[in-house]
Amino acid sequence: MATTQQTSTKQDILQYLLKHSQATALELAEVLEVSPQAIRRHLKDLETEELVLYSVSEQPSMGRPQHVYQLSRGGRLHLQKSANRLSDGYGEFAVSLLDTLAETVGREQVKSILRKQWERKAQEYRKRVGNGSLQERVATLIELRKAEGFMAEFHAVESDASGAERFIFVEHTCAISDVAESFPSVCGHELEMFAAILPDCTVERTHSLIHGEHRCGYLVQESLPQS
Repeated sequence: MATTQQTSTKQDILQYLLKHSQATALELAEVLEVSPQAIRRHLKDLETEELVLYSVSEQPSMGRPQHVYQLSRGGRLHLQKSANRLSDGYGEFAVSLLDTLAETVGREQVKSILRKQWERKAQEYRKRVGNGSLQERVATLIELRKAEGFMAEFHAVESDASGAERFIFVEHTCAISDVAESFPSVCGHELEMFAAILPDCTVERTHSLIHGEHRCGYLVQESLPQS
Protein backbone atom coordinates (compact mmCIF):
# COMPACT_ATOMS: atom_id res chain seq x y z
CA MET A 1 0.00 0.00 0.00
CA ALA A 2 2.79 2.43 0.93
CA THR A 3 4.60 1.77 -2.35
CA THR A 4 1.39 2.41 -4.32
CA GLN A 5 0.82 5.67 -2.44
CA GLN A 6 4.39 6.81 -3.10
CA THR A 7 4.01 6.04 -6.81
CA SER A 8 0.75 7.99 -6.88
CA THR A 9 2.36 11.01 -5.17
CA LYS A 10 5.29 10.96 -7.59
CA GLN A 11 2.86 10.85 -10.50
CA ASP A 12 0.95 13.79 -9.00
CA ILE A 13 4.21 15.75 -8.74
CA LEU A 14 5.05 15.06 -12.39
CA GLN A 15 1.57 16.02 -13.56
CA TYR A 16 1.62 19.27 -11.56
CA LEU A 17 4.99 20.20 -13.06
CA LEU A 18 3.65 19.34 -16.50
CA LYS A 19 0.69 21.69 -16.11
CA HIS A 20 2.46 24.53 -14.27
CA SER A 21 5.94 24.33 -15.80
CA GLN A 22 7.78 24.65 -12.47
CA ALA A 23 7.31 24.61 -8.69
CA THR A 24 9.19 24.60 -5.39
CA ALA A 25 8.98 21.74 -2.88
CA LEU A 26 6.92 23.92 -0.53
CA GLU A 27 4.44 24.75 -3.28
CA LEU A 28 4.07 21.07 -4.16
CA ALA A 29 3.61 20.15 -0.51
CA GLU A 30 0.83 22.69 -0.10
CA VAL A 31 -1.00 21.80 -3.31
CA LEU A 32 -0.73 18.02 -2.88
CA GLU A 33 -1.30 18.16 0.90
CA VAL A 34 1.83 16.15 1.63
CA SER A 35 4.53 17.07 4.15
CA PRO A 36 7.50 19.05 2.76
CA GLN A 37 9.86 16.32 3.99
CA ALA A 38 7.98 13.64 2.02
CA ILE A 39 7.83 15.86 -1.08
CA ARG A 40 11.60 16.40 -0.93
CA ARG A 41 12.18 12.64 -0.69
CA HIS A 42 9.97 12.09 -3.75
CA LEU A 43 11.75 14.87 -5.65
CA LYS A 44 15.12 13.34 -4.82
CA ASP A 45 13.93 9.99 -6.19
CA LEU A 46 12.55 11.64 -9.33
CA GLU A 47 15.81 13.51 -9.78
CA THR A 48 17.75 10.23 -9.49
CA GLU A 49 15.44 8.72 -12.12
CA GLU A 50 16.21 11.79 -14.31
CA LEU A 51 12.51 12.70 -14.52
CA VAL A 52 12.91 16.15 -12.93
CA LEU A 53 15.65 18.73 -12.71
CA TYR A 54 16.03 21.92 -10.72
CA SER A 55 17.53 25.37 -10.77
CA VAL A 56 18.44 27.50 -7.75
CA SER A 57 16.42 30.66 -7.23
CA GLU A 58 17.57 33.35 -4.82
CA GLN A 59 14.89 34.62 -2.41
CA PRO A 60 16.06 38.04 -1.19
CA SER A 61 13.24 38.40 1.35
CA MET A 62 14.07 35.06 2.97
CA GLY A 63 17.82 35.27 2.56
CA ARG A 64 18.13 31.68 1.37
CA PRO A 65 17.99 30.01 -2.06
CA GLN A 66 15.22 27.66 -3.13
CA HIS A 67 15.24 24.80 -5.58
CA VAL A 68 12.74 25.32 -8.41
CA TYR A 69 11.81 22.02 -10.04
CA GLN A 70 10.65 21.28 -13.57
CA LEU A 71 10.20 18.25 -15.79
CA SER A 72 13.16 16.91 -17.70
CA ARG A 73 12.66 15.66 -21.24
CA GLY A 74 12.60 12.16 -19.76
CA GLY A 75 9.85 13.19 -17.35
CA ARG A 76 7.72 14.54 -20.15
CA LEU A 77 8.20 11.35 -22.18
CA HIS A 78 7.35 9.29 -19.09
CA LEU A 79 4.03 11.09 -18.71
CA GLN A 80 3.32 10.81 -22.42
CA LYS A 81 3.82 7.06 -22.30
CA SER A 82 1.61 6.82 -19.20
CA ALA A 83 -1.17 8.80 -20.90
CA ASN A 84 -1.00 6.95 -24.20
CA ARG A 85 -2.90 3.66 -24.16
CA LEU A 86 -1.04 2.37 -27.19
CA SER A 87 2.20 0.47 -26.90
CA ASP A 88 5.32 2.65 -26.95
CA GLY A 89 6.41 0.98 -30.18
CA TYR A 90 3.31 2.04 -32.12
CA GLY A 91 4.46 5.66 -32.45
CA GLU A 92 7.79 4.55 -33.83
CA PHE A 93 6.03 2.13 -36.17
CA ALA A 94 3.73 4.91 -37.45
CA VAL A 95 6.68 7.19 -38.18
CA SER A 96 8.58 4.35 -39.87
CA LEU A 97 5.54 3.52 -41.99
CA LEU A 98 5.09 7.16 -43.04
CA ASP A 99 8.80 7.43 -43.87
CA THR A 100 8.51 4.32 -46.04
CA LEU A 101 5.46 5.80 -47.78
CA ALA A 102 7.35 9.05 -48.35
CA GLU A 103 10.19 7.13 -49.99
CA THR A 104 7.70 5.18 -52.12
CA VAL A 105 5.16 7.78 -53.24
CA GLY A 106 6.81 11.06 -52.24
CA ARG A 107 6.54 13.33 -49.22
CA GLU A 108 3.84 15.55 -50.77
CA GLN A 109 1.62 12.53 -51.37
CA VAL A 110 2.03 11.51 -47.72
CA LYS A 111 1.00 15.02 -46.65
CA SER A 112 -2.11 14.66 -48.80
CA ILE A 113 -2.90 11.31 -47.16
CA LEU A 114 -2.49 12.83 -43.70
CA ARG A 115 -4.83 15.68 -44.62
CA LYS A 116 -7.49 13.18 -45.76
CA GLN A 117 -7.09 11.27 -42.50
CA TRP A 118 -7.65 14.45 -40.46
CA GLU A 119 -10.70 15.35 -42.53
CA ARG A 120 -12.14 11.90 -41.79
CA LYS A 121 -11.29 12.34 -38.09
CA ALA A 122 -13.05 15.70 -38.04
CA GLN A 123 -16.25 14.12 -39.43
CA GLU A 124 -16.09 11.38 -36.78
CA TYR A 125 -15.55 13.89 -33.96
CA ARG A 126 -18.30 16.17 -35.28
CA LYS A 127 -20.87 13.37 -35.03
CA ARG A 128 -19.78 12.41 -31.50
CA VAL A 129 -19.55 15.99 -30.19
CA GLY A 130 -23.14 16.71 -31.21
CA ASN A 131 -25.05 20.00 -31.14
CA GLY A 132 -25.23 21.03 -27.48
CA SER A 133 -23.99 24.25 -25.94
CA LEU A 134 -20.41 25.28 -26.69
CA GLN A 135 -19.31 24.26 -23.20
CA GLU A 136 -20.94 20.83 -23.58
CA ARG A 137 -19.30 20.28 -26.96
CA VAL A 138 -15.84 21.33 -25.75
CA ALA A 139 -16.24 19.07 -22.69
CA THR A 140 -17.14 16.12 -24.94
CA LEU A 141 -14.18 16.87 -27.21
CA ILE A 142 -11.87 16.85 -24.19
CA GLU A 143 -13.15 13.41 -23.15
CA LEU A 144 -12.62 12.08 -26.68
CA ARG A 145 -9.05 13.37 -26.69
CA LYS A 146 -8.36 11.85 -23.27
CA ALA A 147 -9.61 8.48 -24.53
CA GLU A 148 -7.01 8.70 -27.32
CA GLY A 149 -4.09 9.32 -24.96
CA PHE A 150 -3.98 13.12 -24.74
CA MET A 151 -3.73 14.74 -21.29
CA ALA A 152 -6.34 17.41 -21.99
CA GLU A 153 -8.45 19.92 -20.06
CA PHE A 154 -10.35 23.14 -20.66
CA HIS A 155 -11.55 26.19 -18.77
CA ALA A 156 -13.71 29.20 -19.51
CA VAL A 157 -12.13 32.63 -20.00
CA GLU A 158 -13.73 36.03 -19.71
CA SER A 159 -15.98 36.95 -22.62
CA ASP A 160 -14.84 39.71 -24.96
CA ALA A 161 -16.71 42.96 -25.63
CA SER A 162 -19.20 41.13 -27.87
CA GLY A 163 -20.24 38.82 -25.02
CA ALA A 164 -19.17 35.67 -26.93
CA GLU A 165 -18.37 32.56 -24.89
CA ARG A 166 -14.68 31.68 -24.84
CA PHE A 167 -12.75 28.62 -23.67
CA ILE A 168 -9.10 27.67 -23.48
CA PHE A 169 -8.56 24.05 -24.56
CA VAL A 170 -5.18 22.65 -23.46
CA GLU A 171 -3.31 19.42 -24.25
CA HIS A 172 -0.37 18.87 -21.91
CA THR A 173 0.81 15.77 -23.77
CA CYS A 174 0.51 14.75 -27.39
CA ALA A 175 -0.36 11.19 -28.37
CA ILE A 176 1.01 11.77 -31.87
CA SER A 177 4.20 13.63 -30.90
CA ASP A 178 6.41 11.13 -32.76
CA VAL A 179 4.49 11.72 -35.99
CA ALA A 180 4.36 15.51 -35.44
CA GLU A 181 8.15 15.71 -35.09
CA SER A 182 8.68 14.01 -38.46
CA PHE A 183 5.61 15.47 -40.21
CA PRO A 184 4.87 18.85 -38.54
CA SER A 185 2.07 19.51 -41.03
CA VAL A 186 -0.18 17.34 -38.85
CA CYS A 187 -0.28 20.17 -36.29
CA GLY A 188 -1.89 22.44 -38.88
CA HIS A 189 -4.36 19.68 -39.73
CA GLU A 190 -5.28 19.39 -36.04
CA LEU A 191 -6.12 23.09 -35.90
CA GLU A 192 -8.24 22.74 -39.05
CA MET A 193 -9.92 19.69 -37.51
CA PHE A 194 -10.93 21.56 -34.35
CA ALA A 195 -12.32 24.41 -36.47
CA ALA A 196 -14.37 21.90 -38.50
CA ILE A 197 -15.70 20.24 -35.34
CA LEU A 198 -16.88 23.63 -34.01
CA PRO A 199 -18.02 25.42 -37.19
CA ASP A 200 -19.84 28.18 -35.29
CA CYS A 201 -16.60 29.19 -33.54
CA THR A 202 -13.19 30.59 -34.29
CA VAL A 203 -10.29 28.44 -33.09
CA GLU A 204 -6.81 29.89 -32.62
CA ARG A 205 -3.62 28.16 -31.54
CA THR A 206 -2.08 29.78 -28.46
CA HIS A 207 0.72 27.32 -27.56
CA SER A 208 2.55 24.49 -29.31
CA LEU A 209 4.55 21.56 -27.93
CA ILE A 210 6.30 21.11 -31.26
CA HIS A 211 7.72 24.65 -30.90
CA GLY A 212 9.20 23.90 -27.49
CA GLU A 213 6.38 25.15 -25.27
CA HIS A 214 5.12 22.99 -22.41
CA ARG A 215 1.64 22.43 -23.85
CA CYS A 216 -0.56 22.79 -26.93
CA GLY A 217 -3.28 25.38 -26.39
CA TYR A 218 -6.28 26.61 -28.36
CA LEU A 219 -8.63 29.54 -27.82
CA VAL A 220 -12.19 28.60 -28.82
CA GLN A 221 -14.53 31.55 -29.24
CA GLU A 222 -18.21 31.55 -30.15
CA SER A 223 -18.95 33.40 -33.39
CA LEU A 224 -21.93 35.67 -32.83
CA PRO A 225 -24.22 36.62 -35.76
CA GLN A 226 -23.61 40.06 -37.21
CA SER A 227 -26.25 42.62 -36.23
